[in-house]
Amino acid sequence: MAEEEGSGLQVLLSTLQSSSDKAAILTILQLLGDLLSVGTDRRIHYMISKGGSEALLKTFVDTSRTPSPDYDVLLPLLRLLAKVGLRDKKFGHKALELEALDVTLILARKNLSHSHNLLHCLWALRVFASSVTTGAMLGINGAMELLFKVITPYTRKHTRTIRAATEVLAVLLKSRSNSRRAVNRGYVTSLLRLHQDWHSRDTANSHVLIRRGLLLCLKRITTLVSGREAFLAAHGMETLFSIAQNCLEDESMEPVISVLLEILRQCYPKRPLPLVTTCSAYIFPVPGGLHSVPTCAATEEDFEDDGDEMDKDSDLEDVKDQGDDLETDMEKLNFKPGLDRPEEELKQYEAMCLELSCDFEELGSKPGNDLTFEVLQPANHHHIPVAASSKQHCLNKDQREDTVQTSLLSMVKMGKSTAHPSSKKRLVMSTYQHVPPNGLGVDSLRNDISDIQDFLEEDIEAISCPRMNAFFSISTRLDKLLHTRGKNIPFHDPYIYMAKARRTKSVVDFKMIAFPDLWGHHPPPFSQSMLERKRGVQRIKISEDVRRLVQPRDLVNRVVFSLDEPWPFQDKASSCLQFFSKFESGNLRKAIQVREFEYDLLVNADVNSAQHQQWFYFKVSGMRAAIPYRFNIINCEKPNSQFNYGMQPTLYSVREALLGRPTWIRTGHDICYYKNHYLQGAAVTGGASGKYYYTLTFAVTFPHSEDICYLAYHYPYTYTALMTHLEILEKSINPRQIYFRQESLCQTLGGNPCPLVTITAMPESNSTDDMEQFRHRPYQVITARAHPGESNASWVMKGTLEFLISNDPVARLLRENFIFKIIPMLNPDGVINGNHRCSLRGEDLNRQWLSPEAHLQPTIYHTKGLLHYLSSIGRGPVVFCDFHGHSQKKNVFIYGCSIKETLWQANCPVGTSALLEDISYRTLPKILDKLAPAFTMSSCSFLVEKSRASTARVVVWREMGVSRSYTMESSYCGCNQGPYKGLQFGTSELEEMGAMYCLGLLILELKSGSCSHQLLTRATALLNDEEDVLGHHLQRRWSRSSVSELDDEPACLEEIDYTSDVSSDQDGSIPELDRQIQECVSNQDEAEEEDGARQNRNAIL
Repeated sequence: MAEEEGSGLQVLLSTLQSSSDKAAILTILQLLGDLLSVGTDRRIHYMISKGGSEALLKTFVDTSRTPSPDYDVLLPLLRLLAKVGLRDKKFGHKALELEALDVTLILARKNLSHSHNLLHCLWALRVFASSVTTGAMLGINGAMELLFKVITPYTRKHTRTIRAATEVLAVLLKSRSNSRRAVNRGYVTSLLRLHQDWHSRDTANSHVLIRRGLLLCLKRITTLVSGREAFLAAHGMETLFSIAQNCLEDESMEPVISVLLEILRQCYPKRPLPLVTTCSAYIFPVPGGLHSVPTCAATEEDFEDDGDEMDKDSDLEDVKDQGDDLETDMEKLNFKPGLDRPEEELKQYEAMCLELSCDFEELGSKPGNDLTFEVLQPANHHHIPVAASSKQHCLNKDQREDTVQTSLLSMVKMGKSTAHPSSKKRLVMSTYQHVPPNGLGVDSLRNDISDIQDFLEEDIEAISCPRMNAFFSISTRLDKLLHTRGKNIPFHDPYIYMAKARRTKSVVDFKMIAFPDLWGHHPPPFSQSMLERKRGVQRIKISEDVRRLVQPRDLVNRVVFSLDEPWPFQDKASSCLQFFSKFESGNLRKAIQVREFEYDLLVNADVNSAQHQQWFYFKVSGMRAAIPYRFNIINCEKPNSQFNYGMQPTLYSVREALLGRPTWIRTGHDICYYKNHYLQGAAVTGGASGKYYYTLTFAVTFPHSEDICYLAYHYPYTYTALMTHLEILEKSINPRQIYFRQESLCQTLGGNPCPLVTITAMPESNSTDDMEQFRHRPYQVITARAHPGESNASWVMKGTLEFLISNDPVARLLRENFIFKIIPMLNPDGVINGNHRCSLRGEDLNRQWLSPEAHLQPTIYHTKGLLHYLSSIGRGPVVFCDFHGHSQKKNVFIYGCSIKETLWQANCPVGTSALLEDISYRTLPKILDKLAPAFTMSSCSFLVEKSRASTARVVVWREMGVSRSYTMESSYCGCNQGPYKGLQFGTSELEEMGAMYCLGLLILELKSGSCSHQLLTRATALLNDEEDVLGHHLQRRWSRSSVSELDDEPACLEEIDYTSDVSSDQDGSIPELDRQIQECVSNQDEAEEEDGARQNRNAIL
């Protein structure tokens, strides 16, 4: 049948080329038009494969070259050429070979006064020009000059033809040679004048698409340096900016505004960042030299392009095809490297596993004996100074038990969350406007604010100095504030925090303790919804950026804070905001007051690096209430962010804390994240050109005047906070029941101890059976915070630690059946010094697991060594999980490793035997999907990528043979599914995820074949029957898992900000031209019917 159809089509095409009978030709053209106008494009592609393009082109050329071309034949032929040519990638080359280009140009010139015929010629030219080669040839042969005869100033006549001419010109200008020719002939000025004329006179917006076509021409020309120079010289920025101001809110002008703003962005002069150097303001001398130090001084060459390259303007510059990154080499996937160090070195880790050798001689057979556990005290334990110790606010036993009022399993069974109710109540600043508690007045509060300012600016040495008079003086002032304004925050103590802060070593000499870290954070009693995206917010910001260039009269441009220049910049009597960031985890390098209430901010690159600007944390003061202040962080690096999809930065108000609400909250409005005009130097990008920085912009209305506030990328969690937390946890446990050991894994490059925590249950007695059970408990290993900017990982870890030492029945079962080895912060130095991703060597520690060195990456080296030691004694972990944060996706999810899934995803043919694999790696994520409100299985991935070969997850899976080796990612933003759908994560939800992870480990063990009868019995008793444990918890919320996940990041309301080329003039080009052709045919048929009816009436009369 197919052969018959092919034979029939070939007969039609052959007859079309050879016939001289007009009726036959018209019949064939009608038949072909009918065939190709229905169904899918498959028919057109089939016709192309049978030589249809060549047949149509040859017929067109032959017909056109007759002394009197017959337009009854030419017009339907041109319509078919346009329809077929759009789908034929080689159509331009075929037209060039058959001399159809010259013929079409000749026909167009002959029909300049015949709009209908000219329109058909323009459609053919548009198709020919879609090939850059044929487009350039058309330009040489005078096509652009012809088109400028068609594109006239504003008129109501022949507008369809004028529109087609602008579209042809825009396609021609994709050729660089045509664009250069347009610049040389002054077409930039002509196009600007034409657009201005059409804009001013088309008051009804009836011809928006003509104006868009003219703008597309300008956009194409301005991809060249010479084009941008001509555009700026013709005052194009001012002209288009003026037009934009009147059209931004007009939805009918969408086609114009999208292209207009692209041109403004494209032509905005490219500039270096307003920094002396893009390298970090902090330098730390490290052993062995730096990992890679680019030459960071900006040069002129970094901000010029070569004049021929097209501006890709894509935010996916660094994104590789996932298929290319998948590891498909079976030898590499199955390869297990040998030990990366001498075997005798592993013996040093025996001291970190004392639980395997402790005799616990003090344990008696009687349960009530008083015990002392000298052996359990960490070797590097630091005692708090006596003065501080006397002021401790650690939880007593009653307080500790109150923190877990209902068991985790009971809450899961009832469908409740351990976090606060997931109300979608929005936090608004008016909630802050309350009368101060305890009858304390505003004046008292103002005095306390002043005292805090003075108190916090004391040198850390003075705060924790052994000189008793200084210490007691500071403590007295803090005591007063804590007594009058303090709020009991579980597992936090300002006195311990101060003592720990003194021991924290930073690259710079910190002069201040950030108040939120000292005072503590108490989660708010409500959830915060994701911010609804305001339509047009990015366009407004781009317009404001352009206004700086074209209307600079109101600009202040005054540096008010800088780490690079002498201090002070700020006069406290002035009306500008005051900034500060030289405290632990702080990151703000420079602040520039742009206008009265607008500031450009630059964050510091990671220490010994020129990259990774994303994390920020700084103090701001001197504000006025009820005034929106705008902050623009102008040197972000990531190509997209959840700030475009509902995420807000966090704010902590000192005044609010003193009013009894010490809380980090999400804040900010009119938020967007977009590419700006600051160009990254080649030294920073590794030689790549054309990469830009991004701006995060947001407005904040502060709750109080003359407050001290802190703004951060996410909820901060410092190294000192961790060390404080661990000490309080250790003091809070019952040593007769819980084995809690805190010790130093190693010293970091910066001289800070990296804590290692061991948690399990004490043996019931020192009997042989109890000691045997104790020493044979399997290990669970958890790590976090390899990337300093991922503070959400620390909040998840905090939830894990607090749950594991709690009195919850699940926690007791876990302690009695597992030994937990936890390294809660793998990169203390990076966290301390405000880095976003790197260590003090400027390298990503989660890319150093293949071959770490003790003197360069000590925390990774010794964590890997500990894992090797456990494997060498047959005690490799059941699960290894590395907690991380994710900036571009929502929810919580897991990455694991699977050979089978990787090969399947890559469509790699392998034998059945090679695909045999234990699928238990999927069990824990499936469990969490049913238990944890924030977790979603649909975002999990188990692919092994080449680019991830040196990460913890892949190395532990490959080298230690841990099949359940994971990275658990928590969104900075929030959830788009489940009970928390539409809500941003607070610290409560993150801590809850840490507890839910622990519950998942218990359910995983209950489902495993190695689960002990004793554990199963205990778990059964916990929920009355075994079915309830394995049924209720493993089937709960199944419906959520079976529903496909919503698109994590829906298309931006303004596609121009991320895919400018595609959105402007590529998408929809085929159906749009088809629509124009069909519309023309329909109008022609209607006109013929009207003519026929008129002739009939005349005949009757």
